[in-house]
Amino acid sequence: MRSIIDNDLARQTYAGRLDADGQPLPQVITRFPPEPNGYLHIGHAKSICLNFGLARDFEGRAHLRFDDTNPTREEQEYVDTILDSVTWLGFNWTANGKEHLYYASDYFEQLYQMAEYLINAGHAYIDSQSAEDMASNRGNFNEPGKDSPFRTRAAAESLDLFRRMRAGEFVDGQHILRARIDMASSNMNLRDPALYRIRHAHHHRTGDAWCIYPMYDYTHPISDALENITHSICTLEFQDHRPFYDWVLARLAEGGFFTQPLPRQYEFARLNLTYVITSKRKLRQLVEDHIVDGWDDPRMPTIVGMRRRGFTPESLQLFCERTGVTKSDSWIDIGTLDGCLREDLDPTAPRATAVLRPLKLIIDNLSAGEVIACQAPVHPHFPERGNRSFPMSNALWIEQEDFMETPTKGYFRLFPGNKVRLRYGFVVECTSCDKDADGNVIAVHCTYFADSKSGTEGSANYKVKGNIHWVSAAHALQAEVRLYERLFTDPQPDAGGKDFMLALNPNAKEVVHAWVEPGLAVAQPDDKYQFERHGYFVADRIDSCAGNLVFNRITTLKDSWGK
Repeated sequence: MRSIIDNDLARQTYAGRLDADGQPLPQVITRFPPEPNGYLHIGHAKSICLNFGLARDFEGRAHLRFDDTNPTREEQEYVDTILDSVTWLGFNWTANGKEHLYYASDYFEQLYQMAEYLINAGHAYIDSQSAEDMASNRGNFNEPGKDSPFRTRAAAESLDLFRRMRAGEFVDGQHILRARIDMASSNMNLRDPALYRIRHAHHHRTGDAWCIYPMYDYTHPISDALENITHSICTLEFQDHRPFYDWVLARLAEGGFFTQPLPRQYEFARLNLTYVITSKRKLRQLVEDHIVDGWDDPRMPTIVGMRRRGFTPESLQLFCERTGVTKSDSWIDIGTLDGCLREDLDPTAPRATAVLRPLKLIIDNLSAGEVIACQAPVHPHFPERGNRSFPMSNALWIEQEDFMETPTKGYFRLFPGNKVRLRYGFVVECTSCDKDADGNVIAVHCTYFADSKSGTEGSANYKVKGNIHWVSAAHALQAEVRLYERLFTDPQPDAGGKDFMLALNPNAKEVVHAWVEPGLAVAQPDDKYQFERHGYFVADRIDSCAGNLVFNRITTLKDSWGK
């Protein structure tokens, strides 16, 4: 795309154009045109970054346009979340102080007048076949379509019917406006495609003003031309639609509606990410069947879900830049996305300590009530960010896996007779453990060495192989921690007609009741941390608040999936 734009700039393809106010237009104008019938997902994020990024890099502008031509599927809720998602990703639709936010419904009257022109010019007709007959006569890839018996209908009659359709005289499906192109074309999209259909439905913006609505393939090129779009970028599934895109604009240019140069459509391969599905229908099924907890469930590939999971706009932009744009379909490993996320979070996320599966550690030679102040860097690579302080008492929480009564070979953490360092604290020696009636370890006992504190001269006198993290039982804060994994176990869960529901990961969400260091009392929704040893976590933007800490695991410290 950059080469295409470079060539257009060199040839001055779109130079010298003026807008309706007589002001010079940029030579690069792109657009992101979602239909407001669902929540945006990671695939849309790639299109957003591509369109807005190209406009930014070539000193052009990008439009946000809602293709809202199907009133039965579109809602204001989706408009609002799309606006929010594009803004959160770091882009806007303002250029030179003017907002370039548009709706296809803004053009309903112009679209209608252009349709009347196409009828009068002999390029369109009203078809009164049933939907079944129309589908049957369309043919297939091996045989041409058959002309509708209404294809030769006089322009005057078609125009009269079209106006009566607009007036509401007919029921849904009774008539349809079709382009008159070529029923024998090898491209199915040129076999007299539909331009308008009757649909008595309330529109989220125009209300009940219309009962006929233009088809997407008719609306899209006209909207591009009305907005002076230069490079209309879409996914490869629209490649076969491009001849109709060009046909519509060429016919309307003949009628004086548009002048050269016209917009050009370019296609790129849609994003195929392993362990992810992006079909709106299938994502809706996950929500409606309560497989997930809503569109913003952190396991979902929706932008609102990824945002709640803790993804950053910068990580998604980096991912889109790294994966690039190609004409060939391919699968991108989700590890690439996780890598971009870690790369963004590592220098920005302050460190913190959390114990996810707690086991009590009792320091027998530290008296009850005695508290020792310890400290650690906010970020180990940025000393200028200072230190965080936390207390140590005679009762701590450690991870269950950090104690083994009978250690396996190569195990260097706590077991009777072994010494380890309490991270940022003291060296301790394990002495014994307590068990319940079923033989389960419920507490571990140790003694500490008062001259071994980290950061002091005496610490050098102790050589230990194990280093474990901990929090003071008397001072730690309880938190709900949600551990998220991939939603599917199959890297291509819906490829080749597979039932994606059979690939659901039963362990995609685990909730644990953890203990975190007291400094996290100040955590605000969307605050991100690296829980040392465990990974990156975010305070849930919906459920977390003072006195009720909830953290979502964004990603682990390294990719360990399937290992």
